[in-house]
Amino acid sequence: MSTVKLLFLGDIFAESGRKAVDHFVPQLKKEYDLDLVLANCENAANGRGISQRLVNELNTSGVDYMTSGNHIFYVHDISSYLNDPKSIVLRPYNFSSSAPGRGVGVVETKNGVKVGVINLMGRVFMEPGVNLPFDAIDQAILEIQSECDFMVLDMHAETTSEKRAMGWHLDGKVSLVVGSHTHVQTADEEILPQGTGFISDMGMCGPYDSVIGMDRHKVLKKMRTGLHEKFQPGRNDIRLCGVFCEIDTNTKKALRIERVCRKMEES
Repeated sequence: MSTVKLLFLGDIFAESGRKAVDHFVPQLKKEYDLDLVLANCENAANGRGISQRLVNELNTSGVDYMTSGNHIFYVHDISSYLNDPKSIVLRPYNFSSSAPGRGVGVVETKNGVKVGVINLMGRVFMEPGVNLPFDAIDQAILEIQSECDFMVLDMHAETTSEKRAMGWHLDGKVSLVVGSHTHVQTADEEILPQGTGFISDMGMCGPYDSVIGMDRHKVLKKMRTGLHEKFQPGRNDIRLCGVFCEIDTNTKKALRIERVCRKMEES
């Protein structure tokens, strides 16, 4: 039996999230005998967006391929990079077709297994304008399935209900459905009846002494007073969160899925 062991990391948030990736990914590669590391990178640059320089930094730290979400275009130089055929970052597939970049891609493991990666964004409580994700995913699968051995999806969405519905929609069609965006790791990881691994949200790689990544004092001040407050990323209680999944390349079914959460020691 041939399998692929992959780690999918939740939203990498600012400098502390990048430090957690650099610190833990080499350890996790050995611990889980990983073939592939994926990550949502849309918050890597000071909490919003990512630059090409930071893409290279995360790749050097061990991340092979990256997904994103509604914050992907906050750093302006990323647009030209997303259009590069060699780009290792996706933007949501159901963005406008005129948006830079692409929403599907293929990454090859060291053993030659081709993994299709799809990135979608939800519509409930999110910015308006994206296309219906359930229509988009069917088209994305048709676009990529002949190029890869199996497929995984990052569903970047606000509500667990929309992500859960997508999991049921794709059970048996893709090998893994992970949720991102809320920065809170859920405890509902499972293998669905037709073999698709699922978790509503992978959590965040970044500072947990915060409000979903931002300095808690500044967020509290704004929420309590209603006065504008410029947010800054938190710095303490740095953790790496994500999900490990082992997938049978012959049946395309998930064999094992488990949450991963590691905390850096305070310096």
